Amino acid sequence: MLHHVELWVPDLAGAARPWGWLLAELGWRPFQDWPGGRSWLHGEVYLVLEQSPARSGDVHDRLAPGLNHLAFTAADPAEVDRLTAAAPAHGWTLLFPDRHPHAGGPDTYAAYLEDGWGYEVEIQAGRPVP
Repeated sequence: MLHHVELWVPDLAGAARPWGWLLAELGWRPFQDWPGGRSWLHGEVYLVLEQSPARSGDVHDRLAPGLNHLAFTAADPAEVDRLTAAAPAHGWTLLFPDRHPHAGGPDTYAAYLEDGWGYEVEIQAGRPVP
């Protein structure tokens, strides 16, 4: 079982806006809040955004070695569509729009979203595509 994921961000207040919206929409709830970080809990797993003073830089590159993206499960294709439509108003940009919602292949139904700092999430429909 995954215990937690911690993302170091260059702008906590800015990053908390898109991430807080998305996580709430996916059923996560606020968990911890301190001057340099926020976390959200889902079951026994939590996700942390932290603006650590120990960061060595201010840029995340999802194409460099390291974290490429986090994938979350949505209830079904309709929820993927709903989140995809609402995401731009909350700071997310749709990646691979020419292949959406099958950018992961013909048997997948997902949205790939990127926040303003280059962090990518995949919202994958939990049920198989009919």
